[in-house]
Amino acid sequence: MKTMTCIQLGGACDTEFHANSFEEMAELSKKHGMEMFQKGDKDHLEAMTKMKEIMKTPDAMKAWFEAKRKEFNALPEDM
Repeated sequence: MKTMTCIQLGGACDTEFHANSFEEMAELSKKHGMEMFQKGDKDHLEAMTKMKEIMKTPDAMKAWFEAKRKEFNALPEDM
């Protein structure tokens, strides 16, 4: 299992996510993002606006995901 924060995944806070795969990590981050969106959290809404810009270009989105996947894979296993 590995740990990443919301900020590491493009978000706006230090909430930690723990997952065994990058796909699981991305799903946890997405769920957290939706919760923050529903709460109207200003910092997370700003982070989402930045992500929307990246998502406009498929190549940029793919590159972003691959960079985050590499970052996840490089992390040490949690103790």
